[in-house]
Amino acid sequence: MSRIQLALNVDDIEAAVRFYSTLFDTPPAKQRPGYANFAVENPPLKLVLFENPEATGTLNHLGVERVSMEEVQAEADRLEAAGLSLDVEDDVVCCYARQDKHWVTGPDGQRWENYVVLADAHPELEGRSGADLSPLDGARSVETGCCSAPAEVSAPR
Repeated sequence: MSRIQLALNVDDIEAAVRFYSTLFDTPPAKQRPGYANFAVENPPLKLVLFENPEATGTLNHLGVERVSMEEVQAEADRLEAAGLSLDVEDDVVCCYARQDKHWVTGPDGQRWENYVVLADAHPELEGRSGADLSPLDGARSVETGCCSAPAEVSAPR
C-alpha cells in the first residue's frame, strides 16, 4: 500500500514521539537520535519526525512512500511526461534506510519525494556521500545529505 509521507521538524524528539504515539495509537517503526518515523495504518500515513529546534513546528518535506521500485519508476515516467523536472536518487542512504527516490518541486517550493525503502541502513551510513562508501557498504548518499534539511530548489537531495 502506498501512503502519504509527512515529515515534520520538532523541538524535542522524545516529547513528539510520545504525542504522535498517542495521537495515532501506534509506536514508532524506527527511532534514532533526533529521528523517528511511524508507519500509521489508519489513516495510511508515513509520519517522519526530525529534531530541529531552529525550525520547530515547520514542514520538513512531503512525500509518497511506494511499495516497489516499479511504482517509483512509473511515477517518475508519468511526471516527466507531464513536463515536470525530477531530481533522481538511486540507492541512497537517507532516514536510516537505503532508498530509491526522486524529488519534484511544487509551484510554491514544496519538495515532494516519491520513494521506496530497499533496506534498513546502519546509523553510521546516514548522510555519507557515494565517494565515502566502499562497494561493501552497499549504498551511497548524495553529497547534499538526506532529507533532514531543506535543499535548494534546483539541487538534488
